[in-house]
Amino acid sequence: MQKGKPAKKYSQAGRLHDIIRLIEARHGITIEELAEEGGVNRRTIHRDLNAIQEAGYPLVSDWVNGSKTYRFLTRFKDVPPINFTLQELMTLSFLRSQLDILKGTSFHDDMEAIFHKVNSVLPPRYAAHMDRIARVSLPLLQGGRDYSGVAEQLKAIRDALLYQYRLIITYGPPTKKSAEEYQVDPYTLIYNKGGLYLLGYAHNRRAIRTFAAERIKKVQVTKERFEMPEEFRPEDQFKSAFGMVEEAPMAVSIRFSPTIAHTINDRVWHPTQTIRQEQDGSIVLSFTAGGKMEMIAWILSYGRHAEVLEPAGLREELKAIAMEMTGIYGCIPSSP
Repeated sequence: MQKGKPAKKYSQAGRLHDIIRLIEARHGITIEELAEEGGVNRRTIHRDLNAIQEAGYPLVSDWVNGSKTYRFLTRFKDVPPINFTLQELMTLSFLRSQLDILKGTSFHDDMEAIFHKVNSVLPPRYAAHMDRIARVSLPLLQGGRDYSGVAEQLKAIRDALLYQYRLIITYGPPTKKSAEEYQVDPYTLIYNKGGLYLLGYAHNRRAIRTFAAERIKKVQVTKERFEMPEEFRPEDQFKSAFGMVEEAPMAVSIRFSPTIAHTINDRVWHPTQTIRQEQDGSIVLSFTAGGKMEMIAWILSYGRHAEVLEPAGLREELKAIAMEMTGIYGCIPSSP
């Protein structure tokens, strides 16, 4: 019990009303402040906050000056009207088209609902503009995954990310019947090369792990809230990786032929990269990163136009692969 204020003698419903009023009135409020205002202990406030969350209020928490504060996603009683320019609507349409990879999931449905709301308040002339704007971008999503089969799992993950609920995930390769159960604090969704991944803290591994969405077979959202570490930055998890795989970084140098040098030269492949121009028009791309298999797949996509200079081990591995490919393509294929 908090000292200084006696416990208020009214029902939980009355106390919840006061808590909602306090959260709405401030940009953020701590559990200690709520307990002091209500004259109750922290455990009671935790239960009250869970009840408010379950009632549908968009309650989230943030770290502010070392203290965890609670607030609503929007001050939903007094949200002002939002006006869009045609340029902004075009940008929204472009982003909408990129979500085609997530058709059949709640993310795609949410985006469609947003545009339905926008169109419902537009005058007919602007609604016609929106129809035209919807066709000014076309995503070519070759090799994308079909996430309709894990739509329910992704919906549960979305809600857990919003409200910081702990998850119990059943995870395993789709080709195998066996799967492993993880207790996970979901931190971030990551979209990489046509794939969707969940980054979170796995309690049974005592480490941050990455889960491919299509391998998540079952999701249970618990009523247990978790706290996001104040120092957590999702981008820090992959700063030494070439892609998604975290391995010991190595110094890599690759020469690209003059034919494709311009396609390499105008992109950022890794934050540590440097590019050296050669007299014959070729370039040498150097960087320090881990994730050998991702590098090999990327290098092989350029065929004879890419040559690994270092490290020696990576060069030898590419050489062995090239020899195996020579064995495949050096003979006449048998008839099907």
